[in-house]
Order: sequence, then C-alpha cells, then structure tokens
Amino acid sequence: MTSPTPVAHHVLSIERHDAQQQKSPELEFHVSNQRANWVLNSPDPPGFCQHIFGLIKKNVFPHRNSTPSSSSSQKKQPPSARLIAVLSNIFPVLSWGRNYKASKFKNDLIAGLTLASLSIPQSIGYAALANLDPQYGLYGSVVPPLIYSVMGTSQELAIGPVAVVSLLISSMISKLVDPMADPVSYRKLVFTVTFFAGSFQALFGLLRLGFLIDFLSHAAIVGFMAGAAIVIGLQQLKSLLGISHFTTKTDIVSVLGAVAKSLHTSWYPLNFVLGCSFLIFILITRFIGKRNKKLFWLPAISPVISVILSTLIVYLTRADDHGVKIIKHFKGGLNPSSVNQLEFNGPHLGQAAKIGFICAIIALTEAVAVGRSFASIKGYNLDGNKEMLAMGFMNIAGSMSSCYVATGSFSRTAVNFSAGCQSTVSNIVMAITVFISLQLLTKLLYYTPLAILASIILSALPGLIDYNEAYHIWKVDKLDFLACAGAFFGVLFASVEIGLLVAVSISFGRLILNSIKPGIEEMGRLPGTDIFCDRAQYPRVLDVSGVRIIRLNSGSFCFANANSIKERITRCVTKEDEKEETKKTINGIILDMSSVMSIDSSGIIALEEIHTKLVSRNIHLAIANPRWKVIHKLKVGGFVKKAGSACIFLTVNEAVDACLNPSSIGLGNC
Repeated sequence: MTSPTPVAHHVLSIERHDAQQQKSPELEFHVSNQRANWVLNSPDPPGFCQHIFGLIKKNVFPHRNSTPSSSSSQKKQPPSARLIAVLSNIFPVLSWGRNYKASKFKNDLIAGLTLASLSIPQSIGYAALANLDPQYGLYGSVVPPLIYSVMGTSQELAIGPVAVVSLLISSMISKLVDPMADPVSYRKLVFTVTFFAGSFQALFGLLRLGFLIDFLSHAAIVGFMAGAAIVIGLQQLKSLLGISHFTTKTDIVSVLGAVAKSLHTSWYPLNFVLGCSFLIFILITRFIGKRNKKLFWLPAISPVISVILSTLIVYLTRADDHGVKIIKHFKGGLNPSSVNQLEFNGPHLGQAAKIGFICAIIALTEAVAVGRSFASIKGYNLDGNKEMLAMGFMNIAGSMSSCYVATGSFSRTAVNFSAGCQSTVSNIVMAITVFISLQLLTKLLYYTPLAILASIILSALPGLIDYNEAYHIWKVDKLDFLACAGAFFGVLFASVEIGLLVAVSISFGRLILNSIKPGIEEMGRLPGTDIFCDRAQYPRVLDVSGVRIIRLNSGSFCFANANSIKERITRCVTKEDEKEETKKTINGIILDMSSVMSIDSSGIIALEEIHTKLVSRNIHLAIANPRWKVIHKLKVGGFVKKAGSACIFLTVNEAVDACLNPSSIGLGNC
C-alpha cells in the first residue's frame, strides 16, 4: 500500500479539520456542560461546628493537617514523638531551644540587662499611670515575660506594662471605683480586668480570630496612639509640677483646667526643675544614640542613671522637705498570689469583661504590630495565633500573680533589637534582673522623685506620634484619614473609649457604605483574547453584541445590598430598552460572581426576582464562576432548581458563548 502524496495528505488534513469544525458545537456543548457540572456537583462546604472544630484542630494539632504521605508517616510515630510535636506547637521554645548555642546567650545576656535598665524605671512610672503602687509595674515585668519567652514566636518583642494600656486601665476603671478612696477594690478590679483580657486573647488565638484586631484599622491606631500620647503627657503634669490633687478625667480641657487651677493654689517648682533637667538629659542621650549606633546602650541606661542621680540628689539635699514628691516605701519580694482577689460575682463584672475586651484588642494590636515590624527586618514570619495564645496565657497567669495587663512595648523592643538579642532569652534575663531588683533595691528607691518617673514616660511618648504616617494616610485615602482624625480628637477632647468608639464607628460606617453600595462593573472582551475586563478601567475593550456582562464587585451578596444590586442590574436592561436603536438586541445578562464569597436568603430572593424580570423580557440570565459556598447556598435555596442548571457556567467566556447561541448550548430555558 502506497503512502499518500504530500498534496493528498494536505487535502486529508483539510477534510479532517472541516469535520472537526462541523462537530465543534456539539463538542463545545459537551465540554461546557461538563465544566458546569464541576461547579454544580462540587462537595458541600463544612458546616459551622465542623469549621470551628477544624480551626481548633489546625491550631493545636497542625501536624495532622499536612499531606497524606506525611500524615501517614506521622501515624507510624510513637505517641511520645506526637506528644512532643503537639507541645512544640504550644511551646515554641521546645523547637528553637534545641539549636540554642552559648554564643547566642552572650548577646541575649547583654540585651536582657540593657532591657532591664530601661524596664525598671518605665514599669514603675506606668504603674503610677495606672493608679497602682510601683511594685505592681515591676511584677508585670517578671511573670508575663517568663511565660512569653516559652510560648511566644517573636525573638525581639519585649514584654511588660505599656503606657497606652496603663492609660486605658486608669481612665476606664476609675469611673467604676475611685483608686484614691478605695484602692483595694480598685486593685481587685484591675486584676479581674487582666484575667478577662488574657482570656479573650487566648480565645482569639485558639479559634484563630485574629481578624478581630483588624476592626481597629491602621489609620485608627495611628490616630489613637497620637491622641493617647498627648493625654499621657498631660497626665504627667501632675508629677512634673508636684500637684497633690488632680482630676481623674483624661480629656485635654479637664486636665489643662486642673493644671491652671493648681498653679494658683499649690505646686512646687523644684519638681518641675528636677524633672525637666533629667528629661533634657534623656533626650540628649537618645539623640546621641541615634547619631551613633554603637552607643545604643546610652539612651537605654539613661533612665536608670536619671533615677540613681535624682535619688541621690533628693537624699543628700533633703529636697522632699521642700515640696519634692517622692515614691516613698513600696513592697518588694516575690510576686504575691492574687487569685483570691479576682472578683467574678461583684457588681462590676460586666464592665470588667468589657474593659478586658478593649484592653485585649489594644494590647494585641500593639504587640503584633511591633513584633511583625521587627520580624520583617530579620526575615522570619510571626505566627499571629501563637502570639495571641502566648499573650493570653501570660496575662491570665499575670492576673493571678499581682500583675496588670502586659504586652509588647515598642520602645523596649527597639532597645532589645539594638542590643543584639537573639531569642526570647533576653526576656528571661530581664525578668530575673527585675526580680532581683524587687528583692534588693526597693528600699533604695524610697527617695526617688516622682518627677523623674514623669520625665521617663514623657521621653517615651514621641515615638507614639507618627506625623509622617498620618500625612501618608491623608495622601492615600481621605476617608481613612477621617478615622485617624476621629480617633485622635475623640481621645484628646472626650475620653479614651470615646476615641476608640469614634474610630471603630467610622471604619464600620465605611464598610457598611461599601456593602450597601457595592461596585458593579460592566465588562468587555480584550481584543484578540477570551479575557473580560472592566470597561471603565480598560476603555478599549470590545462589547459583546447582545450580551451585557456585569461583575459584582462585592464580597457578599446579602440583605444589606441585595435590593441595590437588583435595581442596578434591572436598570441596565431598562436603559437599553429606552434606546430605540438597540431595542430587543439583548439576548442575555451574565453575572460574574467570582468576587462574591457569600450569599444569604435575601441575595437568593433578589437573584430569583432578577431572573423572573429577565425571563419576562425574553432575556437569558447566566451566572459565571460562583464560589464554593455561593453555589452550595444557591442549590440549597432552590435557585438552581427554579432557574435551571444550564444557567451556571464555570467561566464568563462559556457564558458568553451560551448567550450568543442559546438553543444549541442549552440555555433556552433560563
């Protein structure tokens, strides 16, 4: 048998190509129908309970959620190895501790001692800001850092009391119990709030609810921190001026009014001179440290130097007899148990839980933001859920050991990083140093002037005010800046909680506005491709004759926006009907639902009404690329049964082909 000539071979290939072209509609129908079945026959998504238990399993037993081959190999592991894997997930120290070397300890030792020199005076000052005795600030620099060092994932984060949380506690709890009139009840309520804060933080980590932190947007945090810094600075005027009686309110009008009133009655200039002198000294050392990175230790130890020198000055000159306010005696020793001081049946239990929730959110936001910023510098990832668990358990333990809410401090973390820390061992060194100080040095701090503590707090405040970031937010998004300004002025002129409420309200208002009026894009085909894009963004896209392609640019099709979406889609059809030259030219409306992540009963009803209106006008409705949960709810809600399964398509291109040739593809009943 002879082989065909080249000419005959060419003719045969043309005939085969023609035959394929004749079969293409049937092939296209088969392929399109098969792909649509992929969408329609997708498995049901996990239920609510299954989803919650899955989150817990992923967090506590992550090694069971790996590939089948690895999971089968892990089943062969002895129970002890699996137990170690679970414990290593809860306590990361079991993982990195195996590779910890003595060379790293030298750096961590230096960093921990440097950190303690800054932490001791700051903790005493923050305790005063929280209306607590000085020892409670030092207690918070012992137990929480020790627990975080074995559960945390950040190498640089320095744990202890911080200014913003101290202000939150004093401003909110003082409205329930007067710390001057009843310090015992006030202290019990602080410990109870700390327990609730830790419980919420641990719950966030266990259930992977880190998105709750995002309710406070970056812009809101920038404004809140700036407003809080100014309020904290104004609060320090009490110690800086030696004022005995001061307002418990935090707004700028009340504080300045109290200062003006005190200037006419009783204030002691020596406090102001002493505090401002050492404030200038601390700021000068900070300037030197920024100019010369090798002298990073100088601004870190300047607060301790200030405390030592000022204490000696007051002791030698007996300045306390001339109006200089001093710390006087406070208790030292081991952290006493405060389990019996937690009040779960008192009259302020609900308020304590609310304050604890707010403190948990603020503390986590600051710690995670600081930890991630330094982790990105060193090039490793911070596990947000493990951080929440670590913060939660350390605050729960802290509430039982006479500590109030602790978190990661930006200023101390920067010092820890500059000192060359290699791991969380620096927190352990710091905690041990503070503990030794509690045993030996509390009596030596008797003559420490309160003005010095005020100057130390004031020196740390400029880092909380970020002018450049506020200006950047203004340039990028004016509505985002509105949340920033709302938080700032709310904290400054009303109260801390009002500032938070204003910021959250503006952020939620923006989300609600976007949900009620979602973006609806009219799409066209890019020339020479099967890609469909927004006509407004790409003016050169081509219209598909007789077909309108609409993309729902919203993550949710729900009660809040269902009517708006329905009206805007039907308006597109009505607008075309009003044009006489294009009348009866629309064959189909295609809804690209690739961006819609969820739909509720209101959304399904709206879709049914859209389908009914379009059918009455002899216009086909096609839905392209519905997501997993959306197609599941469309099937359960009965929309697929009413509209017909032929209305569902995997891609926009297939839906366009169906609308252009509805009888051959099977869209005739939609």
